[in-house]
Amino acid sequence: MPAAAASTTYPLTITNCGQTVSFEKPPEKIVSIGQGMTEILYSLGLADKIAGTAVWVGPVLKQYEGENRKIKRLADNDPSFESVVGEEPDLVAAEFEWHVGAQGSVGKREQFSGLGINTYVSPADCVAKVNTDGGDGVRRELFTMDLIYQEIGELSQIFDIQDRGDALIADLKKREAAAVASIGNAKLGALPVVFWFSSKEVAGDAFIAGKNSAPAYILKTLGAKNVMTTEEEWPLVGWETLSEANPSVIVIATMDRRRYAADDPAVKIEFLEKDPVTSQLDAVKNRRFVLMDAQSMNPTIRTIDGIETLAQGIKAFGLSQ
Repeated sequence: MPAAAASTTYPLTITNCGQTVSFEKPPEKIVSIGQGMTEILYSLGLADKIAGTAVWVGPVLKQYEGENRKIKRLADNDPSFESVVGEEPDLVAAEFEWHVGAQGSVGKREQFSGLGINTYVSPADCVAKVNTDGGDGVRRELFTMDLIYQEIGELSQIFDIQDRGDALIADLKKREAAAVASIGNAKLGALPVVFWFSSKEVAGDAFIAGKNSAPAYILKTLGAKNVMTTEEEWPLVGWETLSEANPSVIVIATMDRRRYAADDPAVKIEFLEKDPVTSQLDAVKNRRFVLMDAQSMNPTIRTIDGIETLAQGIKAFGLSQ
């Protein structure tokens, strides 16, 4: 039998995204800002401690539908500072610094700490990443799942549930290894792939995954090629530029959100097939579209889902031969 994980000794002090945070005991009431953060908390069995959630892109993971229905949704997008504080949490956990950070759209960390409320931000959004431009940020190093495992480990330590965290990490690693094994010894290094999240205007520049993003990690894990070379997390790129790369596969984000004109995957595909430039792409002519939940394109536990989804698509297209 594996040895039991060590219990947390309080007070616990950790460094999180450049700030020191101390816990006298496990938090009793959480507000979670960001679907990815919320789903990690659910996966750790902490639903009963969550007083409210916000920032949703699509449906919650199916196994947590029941718990999720019982928890107040403060907003589908950014909640107000007042609505978060009104739940009287002792921890605000955020997926992105643009919500809770130096320029937080919800609030700055100092605003919360001034009220005696601790904050925790996903390491995946601050380690080797700069979020000062008001956009999706610039990632200096390739994202890896180690950052998510760090998040799971730290949250497990904060709540003194290390055994749960260890089990979750082990399961995610097992699934990743199985997805890689499913495509055998395929040599995909020259296979150009594009991840398209959305576009403000359907025929306008597209939000495409940058070279160090979570989708870039998916591609590296499976041995395929990301056509983007910029460190921006989700740069806006014109289709004339993308046509020069002539991707063999286009991974299309699916989501419930309808913030931008191209959030709907059906709208994306219709544009690709009718536009005179995009209709000539290898991926479009051969209908090599992989539909992937948008959350799998963010640095979350669902990045593993993304590896599984793309591996299935590669096999279905006969590209693993």
